[in-house]
Amino acid sequence: MEIKRMDYNFSVCKVADYSLVKLDSEYSFIGKTDEEKSLVCITEDVPSNVTEREDGWMAFRIQGVLDFSMIGILSEISGILAENKIGIFVISTYNTDYVLTKKENYQRVLDVLNRAGYKIAGDELNV
Repeated sequence: MEIKRMDYNFSVCKVADYSLVKLDSEYSFIGKTDEEKSLVCITEDVPSNVTEREDGWMAFRIQGVLDFSMIGILSEISGILAENKIGIFVISTYNTDYVLTKKENYQRVLDVLNRAGYKIAGDELNV
């Protein structure tokens, strides 16, 4: 399985509303429940109406379109990272899963997954 590095800094936020979210940004993940309005976006695109935010996240995605019948992909990755005491924040989309970790753990995450047999695409990028 291939992991694709994403060379961006991300922020995880709560927002008052979505009126100031840059929907033309390359990455915007919006989640709304009865308790909150969440946003994960590239740090430079964080809107001014955040009520809480945590910066310092980096991400990778599982490359390709994952069929809904595929079982255990995210479980395997999260298990490997948990064994190495690395926390994650996961976002699932229709096509695939995105895994975020704190910036200080990012290279370690990629190294651990590479040793576990995952191919890392975009490894020529510098973090």
